[in-house]
Amino acid sequence: MAQPGHQLIKAISHVQVPAIQMCTGCKFHARAEKLSWNIGPTSGLLQIARFGPTEATKGTSEIWSLTEVPREEVAYVTCTYNNLGICQPDFLATVDLDPCSPCYGQVIHRLPMTHLKDELHASGWGKSCSCCDSSTRRKNKLILPGLISSRVYVVDVGSKFQNPWICKTIEPEEIFHKCNKAYLNVPRCLPTGDVVIANMGDAAGKEKDGFIVLDGDTLDLRGNWEKGCEVPPTGYDFWYQQCHNVLISSAGVDPRSLRCGFCPDDYGKGVFGRRLNVWNLSCHTLMEYFDLGEDSLPLSVKFLHNPNAAEGYVSCALSGVIYRFFKCERDNWAVEEAIRIPDKQVTGWIMDRMPAFPSNIVISEDDRYLYVSNWLHGDIRQYELSRNCKPKLVGQVFVGGSILRGGCVTVCRDEELKCQPEPLVVKCKTVHGGPCKMQLSLDGKRLYVTNSFCSTWDKQFYPELVREGSVMLQIDVDTQNGGLTVNENFLVDFGKEPHGPCLAHEIHFPTGDCTTEILP
Repeated sequence: MAQPGHQLIKAISHVQVPAIQMCTGCKFHARAEKLSWNIGPTSGLLQIARFGPTEATKGTSEIWSLTEVPREEVAYVTCTYNNLGICQPDFLATVDLDPCSPCYGQVIHRLPMTHLKDELHASGWGKSCSCCDSSTRRKNKLILPGLISSRVYVVDVGSKFQNPWICKTIEPEEIFHKCNKAYLNVPRCLPTGDVVIANMGDAAGKEKDGFIVLDGDTLDLRGNWEKGCEVPPTGYDFWYQQCHNVLISSAGVDPRSLRCGFCPDDYGKGVFGRRLNVWNLSCHTLMEYFDLGEDSLPLSVKFLHNPNAAEGYVSCALSGVIYRFFKCERDNWAVEEAIRIPDKQVTGWIMDRMPAFPSNIVISEDDRYLYVSNWLHGDIRQYELSRNCKPKLVGQVFVGGSILRGGCVTVCRDEELKCQPEPLVVKCKTVHGGPCKMQLSLDGKRLYVTNSFCSTWDKQFYPELVREGSVMLQIDVDTQNGGLTVNENFLVDFGKEPHGPCLAHEIHFPTGDCTTEILP
């Protein structure tokens, strides 16, 4: 039931399907019942008792806490040269995150792709993402879809995690022929072990939602994931909860906007998505969807990590609203507004109002904090989550953006700030662009962020970013009382790459992170 003062959005039924009753004897529910989810009242530490079918545990409980998991040693970061005027392939950067290493904060390995103009964007783990080795929790295969090329690279990071290599490539022609899908975005591993990749369009370049499936063992292309139903018009991101037999996906943007860039005249023309889609996870069918408003542009979707929790959040970039979605009685779902970040009235910009553009959200592994990156306004926000009230803002830090003091944009009316923020300089480098993709360490103490959204939009809104290249920053997190601070000793400068400045986007750790740990 919605909390007082919360406005519910009515679901639109897409197909008539029987209500899903998850019996207590089903295998998903049985595993969920064996998971204990304990959060200390003062420490905020998470302990999970896992009774998994892995060879390492052999049915016995495995208990670990966030203070016991290994600290991230390296990060894999997708980097692109697409649309930058540099005739070089995209690459996967391996970044050293060990503070004791002489190469700390540096790119120690670059894995070039085999073709030009892929635009590496999102990335995700293969089969091991839900069945980590109990001793190391290290992943083996990283899936890299090309946002523009629709080519899929499979990278082996298990044999030499500091020197990954391409072990398989799925060419776009095969995807076009088997699936009629293109503009591939977010990959995730399902409970079955198969890898599902969200798409944003079809082979002709028109908008089209849906998913393609890679076999969990061979990573061969199997076909389309959805079955016997009309697919939504656009797609972008998705997340699932197997205990509740549900997958929820966001609408995203028309592929034309990816190719040509943002245009204010596209408002009201259906270019920017507006739907949140609810799928039956086991049947692969669309059950219902929520209309989040014209030109709202739903992007990032995250469930809570607690496998019993039937709730999560979705960020809407152009409306500045973060919605909470949750399960009601009789297996119906509902959506309510949780956070609204107001536009700013400005001059010297492409429009007279500037949306916050919350492009990415991350939830801490203990489900205590929600992090939001506002790509246009330039701030990262930390909200404390509570079951009985709206999220509470407890931390905020500016790491770039379009409203910095001394820039070309003047803020005329601001409901939140009294003055425009100062530019950020870290290790003698002025940070351009706005915070986009984030990755949180499993202990919740370090939040890493890059500042590229996509190449065409970067060129429009942040030309300095294209000229000088992306950066990767570390934000230190106060996990006790809330609070965010830029770490002045850490900056990865992608403007100093051997082939010239590049744009950096997705971040993943081989030892586990908060955007791929979907607990069984």
